[in-house]
Amino acid sequence: MGRKLLLEHIDVPGINTFDVYRQQGGYRAVEKALKTMSPEDVVEEVKKSGLRGRGGAGFPTGMKWGFLAKPEGVARYLVCNGDESEPGTFKDRYLMTHIPHALIEGMIVSSFALGANTSYIYIRGEMMPQIRIVEKAIAEAKAAGFLGKNILGTGYDLEIYVQPGGGAYICGEETALLESLEGKRGNPRIKPPFPAIAGLYGCPTVVNNVESIAATVPIINDGGEEYAKIGIERSTGTKLISASGNIVRPGVYEIDLGLPVEEFIYSDEYCGGIANGKKLKALVPGGSSVPILPANLVSKTINGNARLMTYESLADGGFATGSSMGSGGFIVFDEDQCIVRNTWNFARFYHHESCGQCSPCREGTGWMEKILHKIEIGRGSIEDIDLLWDVQRRIEGNTICPLGDAAAWPVAAAIRHFRDEFEWHITHPKEALSRNYGLARYADPIAPVVQ
Repeated sequence: MGRKLLLEHIDVPGINTFDVYRQQGGYRAVEKALKTMSPEDVVEEVKKSGLRGRGGAGFPTGMKWGFLAKPEGVARYLVCNGDESEPGTFKDRYLMTHIPHALIEGMIVSSFALGANTSYIYIRGEMMPQIRIVEKAIAEAKAAGFLGKNILGTGYDLEIYVQPGGGAYICGEETALLESLEGKRGNPRIKPPFPAIAGLYGCPTVVNNVESIAATVPIINDGGEEYAKIGIERSTGTKLISASGNIVRPGVYEIDLGLPVEEFIYSDEYCGGIANGKKLKALVPGGSSVPILPANLVSKTINGNARLMTYESLADGGFATGSSMGSGGFIVFDEDQCIVRNTWNFARFYHHESCGQCSPCREGTGWMEKILHKIEIGRGSIEDIDLLWDVQRRIEGNTICPLGDAAAWPVAAAIRHFRDEFEWHITHPKEALSRNYGLARYADPIAPVVQ
């Protein structure tokens, strides 16, 4: 059984309140950091931990903090990205709902480390219950002396504000989030300059995900080196996974990084296997923007190694035979699911959420949605598959922000691994309207790569 660092007390009645959270050892990290450590010490512990951004990019958090510019007399900001708009991802919402003080404590520790006296939590606008919960937690922490002026008599001042988002997927991109936070349209900025140099209101800013910030609490409590002992290689610590789809037990799970993917799917401790006795057809391991994997690449990599829940193992094989940890939005598809319909559904989302700033994304996402819909309703041609491939290729890498890539990658992977299903939709248009293609060869063993 994996160690629980963030969800250890999740089932304790009243853990969402300050008093119960405090009774369970809450805010010890704040006391330790503010009373016994310097900001540089906190940053060093986060670097030692090997913590990587839990929002999708997986960039080392301590390194990101180290890039923050510190000009004399200029304010610095910490902004928490609680937008969580990635389809299939809901672990940050779960954390904010059930144990909001873990986020507030992490915000205080992280703000202290960065020298920020004003910090913001940007939460997706549709999450009004979570916005109210987090605002209440901030008020409780402030009433107890953990926020405001001269926290715990240490001379450190901090105010935290919650900002509802505009309900746009693009505002999950950090520079678009900053634009929205400043009251502007949420369009991504051209980089450089990066937020660490010129972010919120033109000042040095760090933007971190909810889970990343909450993870600083056990790192400070136990030490960065202890945290780094969990997991394997460069994938250290624990990770929250949003598990959904055709599984027996969907939900949010905290795992030790390094857990075999097969164990996560089939173990009774986690997903409990495929629902209704069906067979596994495919997996999206990191949210809708990462490449889909057919069943024969889920348990093992192309080289025959066990596929693990780590940044490195999920990416093993590149996008040709691998995928990505992403945000941890773990979506399981059984043998009855239609890959064409699912890919079209994702394409609809990305077309709808494109901000329209870049032509390849603005036009290309619309083209992909139309072509996929044409195939799905039985009006496609074989040439449409090659056209889809060409359109996604022209989007990837040609936009200001990663939304274009996020739209292109699922389409490319679906064609790469499930081209025969696309062809069947086109050659059997009437039949495709009444039944799905099925499992076909997607679970058959594949030949390993010869080195």
